Amino acid sequence: MPELPEVEVVRAGLEPAVAGAVVTRVEVLDERSLRRHDGPAEDFVERLTGATLSVPRRRGKFLWIPLAAPSDDDALVIHLGMSGQVLLRERAAARDRLTRVLLEVEHPDHGPLRVDFVDQRIFGSMALDRLVPTPDDAAQTVPSHVAHIARDPLDPRFDERAFFAALARKQTTIKRALLDQTLISGIGNIYADESLWGARVHYEQPTATLSRARAATLLAEVRLVLGKALAEGGTSFDAHYVNVNGASGYFSHSLNVYGRQGEPCPRCGRPVVRESFMNRGSHFCAFCQRAPR
Repeated sequence: MPELPEVEVVRAGLEPAVAGAVVTRVEVLDERSLRRHDGPAEDFVERLTGATLSVPRRRGKFLWIPLAAPSDDDALVIHLGMSGQVLLRERAAARDRLTRVLLEVEHPDHGPLRVDFVDQRIFGSMALDRLVPTPDDAAQTVPSHVAHIARDPLDPRFDERAFFAALARKQTTIKRALLDQTLISGIGNIYADESLWGARVHYEQPTATLSRARAATLLAEVRLVLGKALAEGGTSFDAHYVNVNGASGYFSHSLNVYGRQGEPCPRCGRPVVRESFMNRGSHFCAFCQRAPR
């Protein structure tokens, strides 16, 4: 599933093309991609057609485009799921056969463009949702679908003290905590494994036993890994994740442990291990990341 860096790459790519653009036409090719929309496809099409789009925003793995007009109370919420793609195309370009929703827009500077939502596995979605105040800042709004999601570690308003206090109270293990989007958002399996390796923390370390100093080191590694991945366009293992122009990210070449089981640890040279975890896998170095007693 695309994580924070991948979603941010898509958001940044969309911004110059859609901010200030007017939606002139909406076509829903597969209504399954609207399952999070509260209403039929006709409602989605009617409310979005003629709307002026604002600057795209993101929290964790959620992306949304606020509507500047006719109402500023709604937003187009986009979740990429496992294989969702948001592609910018010329108006007359051929459609991908897996296109689920299509928006034609008219931008004051760039002219006519097309925004295609392509999704092979149909776990992603588009929906119109109302904007509500964030729990920690009444002046800032997020879609109601996103209100329960915590701020991500690259957000300037991320509260480190509250995060460390919550970790100390949690009766769970550290990787489960990192994947809890209500505690810290945007981190998935790839970047959890990479951050834990960087901080030399085993994925089964109980959060209550993690010292404040080690928690701070881990958070610093999370930010470092996310920043590097963002600079390299995200992580692409297959054709599912691409940016708005259809290009793959190349952070997969910089991964230290994720997907590298059996290969030497870049730090100590011992083999990287993969163990089953929550129907997925955890990749780590058993020497550098000692298992808790």
